[in-house]
Amino acid sequence: MKIIVSIKQVPDTSGKVSVNPDGTLDRASMQTITNPDDMNALEAALKIKDETGCKVIVVTMGPAPAAGMLREALAMGADEAYIASAREFGGSDTYATSQILAATINTIGVEKDDIVICGRQAIDGDTAQVGPQIAEKLHLPQITYAADIQKDGDTITVRRMLEDGYMTIKTKTPCLITCIKELNTPRYMSVSGVFEAYSKPLTTFNYESLKDDPLIDKTTIGLKGSPTNIFKSFTPPQKGAGIMLEGNDRKTCDKLASMLIEKHII
Repeated sequence: MKIIVSIKQVPDTSGKVSVNPDGTLDRASMQTITNPDDMNALEAALKIKDETGCKVIVVTMGPAPAAGMLREALAMGADEAYIASAREFGGSDTYATSQILAATINTIGVEKDDIVICGRQAIDGDTAQVGPQIAEKLHLPQITYAADIQKDGDTITVRRMLEDGYMTIKTKTPCLITCIKELNTPRYMSVSGVFEAYSKPLTTFNYESLKDDPLIDKTTIGLKGSPTNIFKSFTPPQKGAGIMLEGNDRKTCDKLASMLIEKHII
């Protein structure tokens, strides 16, 4: 049994976000982190590994520097890592990205007892589309927004978070699950894990490595093969400092009410 975890290197949006003239993010000019929801997905896989001894594989699509992120995942406890990296893949939207990731997972192979786990969404797009699209292209049953995952043989039971409650769903493996941050708290890398990370296999798939997969076609990958286009991207202006009113007397309340009336809020 193995668990394949899809993770993504994303810009650290706590800083300034730069945009290229074609509307794509200028990732080279920004600090990067591992997408937070993907860290929860990795932790879910590692927890199952702790319980069952299964193999955990991490995959990503991105430029060559994303290999450093994969090494961090290996240091946390993953066993193998794969990166799909090629000029032909650049500028892919969610549809094209899912094509490439599904082809990568196809090449690795999904067997009867396997699970594919993704984060709910990436903070650089917030679409929550790639995980479900991978499931569709791999013809796997999918469960999204997982707040709890339990494995019993070839049966997976997931407590799925909804806007107004929870839903419990059972499915057979192989399947795909997307995870939310409420699922767990990701573990830290260990010192021994950091040393071991550089002895674990990390494989790069380029266009030539994947082109024989039926999902890989130059008309459906990369910027030219992406059906969605960015009309405009920009860094939103910084919000000004708020106004703080101190005191708990009638005078302070009257002042607050007057300010709200002046701004037509009440």
